[in-house]
Amino acid sequence: MLAIVFRVFLMQTDITAAPLSVPGQEEHSIQLQQSKQRSFSLLRESGIFLTLAKILKGNPRCAVKAAQVLSEIAKNDEMKKPCIEADLVVTLIPLLESTDQEMLLHAGRAIGRICYDNRDLQEELVKVGVISSLVRILTDYAESEPLVHVDLLALCNLADLDTAKEALSKTKVAEQLVKQLRRAENHERLEIIFEVLQALAENDALKVQLVEAGVQEVLSDILLRLQGNSQAEDTCIVKAASDLIVSLLLGDGNCIRMVQVGVIHQLLDLLEKHVESGDVSVQHAALSALRNLAIPVVNKVQMLEEGVAERIQALLRSEMPPVQFKLLGTLRMLADGQADAAEILGQDPMLLNRLVQWCDVKDHAGVRGEANRLLASIVRHNRSQEVVKAVQEAQGVKHLVSMTTSEHAALQNEALNALAIASAIDLDTLEASFKESQLVQSLHRLLQDDNTTPEVKYNSMSLLCSLLNSGDLRQEIEEDKIKETLEQLCSHSNANVVKEAAATLQVLKGEPPH
Repeated sequence: MLAIVFRVFLMQTDITAAPLSVPGQEEHSIQLQQSKQRSFSLLRESGIFLTLAKILKGNPRCAVKAAQVLSEIAKNDEMKKPCIEADLVVTLIPLLESTDQEMLLHAGRAIGRICYDNRDLQEELVKVGVISSLVRILTDYAESEPLVHVDLLALCNLADLDTAKEALSKTKVAEQLVKQLRRAENHERLEIIFEVLQALAENDALKVQLVEAGVQEVLSDILLRLQGNSQAEDTCIVKAASDLIVSLLLGDGNCIRMVQVGVIHQLLDLLEKHVESGDVSVQHAALSALRNLAIPVVNKVQMLEEGVAERIQALLRSEMPPVQFKLLGTLRMLADGQADAAEILGQDPMLLNRLVQWCDVKDHAGVRGEANRLLASIVRHNRSQEVVKAVQEAQGVKHLVSMTTSEHAALQNEALNALAIASAIDLDTLEASFKESQLVQSLHRLLQDDNTTPEVKYNSMSLLCSLLNSGDLRQEIEEDKIKETLEQLCSHSNANVVKEAAATLQVLKGEPPH
């Protein structure tokens, strides 16, 4: 009976799949569809599903053929429900422990087809331990193309489930997937593996395992291999690899681990090859990854010790604004809280001159903003007279003053803090630049503007207190009648603003602060 059903079903499938190019094609197609539906009805009524279940359970000699029949039947959506009702999935799962490759192939296909797009069944598969079977097959039969293909498709279908990720994190699936990624030769295989990896990269434990298995090295090799290729398929692979790099770097723990295993230099190697004319998506991924890596404090120290800041500066030769924007952001992250990094950057005349140029760039607001922020960060985090003088010589002070009028309060505060620190360190050096850039007048406008945030008002008055140590700047403050504005701020709704206004008035009047 099994052989007859198998032949009939395959015959129906082949006929229905055959292309038609004869008169009356539409009518003939309808007839074939009707014939196919009758076949499905006959199969359901024949009791074949219960028969297949019995064979799979108790007839080893015919079990492989039964699994093959079932895998063909399950291609059709109409046949999935009777397969489920006959508990065929539960019957097939133990067969995944077989050492017969043909059995594994057909059983795997059948399970995959029956459970495709059925979340409840997929959850059930994970619950009964299918994950360990799939990883075992991927490990034991890594050279078998058909088995690997079926196995990867199964993982692809299950990988979105949190329960599957949890189960996979307890296996060596990362090692096996990286191995398959390394040996993949066609686009279809690469796309399937990337889809699985992207899903697994949502799990922190699996991210670490993937990095430890060397996935970043393989991704780098793939990107370099496909560099400059314009075919649509290659572009898709490049984008998938780039997206995966970024996904692997989400979370401080993963960033720290990736720096420890040397990912930073692989990314820089990759970027150096792409920075002038390479694929934009690769640049975006590498640059985003670099910036993320620079966030954890422990990474800043290691990256600086390994000369990353110098390598990034060398990449700033690029004339591409998106590249400039990301690189400037990475340098700012490295300088954040790191006096040594700020000193290195702040005493590099070439970098400072380039920064000053970008602070005034008209056609890319992102680059302009990031250049100003890096300039302010260098002053704020180093606090040395040498850096203040270097910024002054590069004519960067006027840009910090201009930054105080930014539409973003965060940038205003960064500039005000940098200027306050700089004026406290070496006001004599900066006095002329402050007068030329009309810093006093800018601060007065900030204090008068009702839309200015309390924090910006507070920082503006703090800076004014420093400026009062200069005779010429004190005269400007008095002539601009800032005293009246300060008196009005003494009745401001914000307590900190009121307190700072009163303190600034005392300094302005020459009285000792209380």
